[in-house]
Amino acid sequence: MDRFHIALAVKDLTESIVDYSMRLGGKPNVVVGGKYAMWRTASLNFSINQLPEQAGQLRHLGFESDAATGFSCETDVNGIEWELFSPVAQDTKIFEIYGASVE
Repeated sequence: MDRFHIALAVKDLTESIVDYSMRLGGKPNVVVGGKYAMWRTASLNFSINQLPEQAGQLRHLGFESDAATGFSCETDVNGIEWELFSPVAQDTKIFEIYGASVE
């Protein structure tokens, strides 16, 4: 399955989790307190990072794909980072960055 990936910076993680859980129709699949949350829906992989100084800004875009091998990132002609990763590769990356396991 392929999911479009959007990553945003937010001012307050807790408030944003409440808001985006309502908008996405469910709780996040991963929460790292005070730092990060990620939802996986049927078509979307949506993540937020608490970065108050960058709140509301796009961090990067990409695709989660079962067919992807590993994790890659490239920058497009407009300076936007695009990631490509498998679900397992993203879960591993979350653990590497935040030290939190994904359930």
